[in-house]
Amino acid sequence: MQINKKRVQRLWREEGLRNPFRKRRKRARGHSQNSCTMKKTEHKNHVWCWDFTMDETANGRRLKWFSVVDEFTRECLALEVERRMTARDVVAILTWLEARRGAPGAIRSDNGPEFIARAVQRWLAARNVGPLYIAPGSPWENGYSESFNSRMKAEFADREVFGSLVEAKVLGAEYKRYWNQERLHSGIGYKTPAEFAAELGPDSATLRPPQVRSTPQRTLISTGT
Repeated sequence: MQINKKRVQRLWREEGLRNPFRKRRKRARGHSQNSCTMKKTEHKNHVWCWDFTMDETANGRRLKWFSVVDEFTRECLALEVERRMTARDVVAILTWLEARRGAPGAIRSDNGPEFIARAVQRWLAARNVGPLYIAPGSPWENGYSESFNSRMKAEFADREVFGSLVEAKVLGAEYKRYWNQERLHSGIGYKTPAEFAAELGPDSATLRPPQVRSTPQRTLISTGT
């Protein structure tokens, strides 16, 4: 039986049907050699890590948190929240951080679209910053970022009911201050990131965080890494 192609298309359209859309498979950029255990941070500003985590306001509208952490000092360099965030927003935050403390040696991340976007790639290449993309489906390879996000959610985001985006921004800035200046971290000798970073001198390129085997006689706010 011969059927007119245009007639089939017209009937298909009138019934509200659609042809199945095949998504193009994205080429994986990362591999396990870029994990935080294989390529370890050696000094301040050596390796930053970043990631997104999702949340929502009281009315059910989406919130998108974006964090940047210095793996060596455990400092939270940025904790931004918006309804949506693009690669251009990521570049703007990177440019702001660069003006404050210089560009890092490398940035570790997953293969999210915001991180592999051309705008981000151009920014990294222009400053000779090495991208460390972890293997797809292996969040544990970006351990410092995953650790920060899990603690941020447990200690802050999951406990708050954000009435608006502005409220989330204000409270997020306060949590960032708390993380850097009050919260103690076992991985850096039960000090705050601000204290540990302030102690680093010109020879910090070879300085490793102290290995603490016992809890000091100091009241701990938290013992997370």
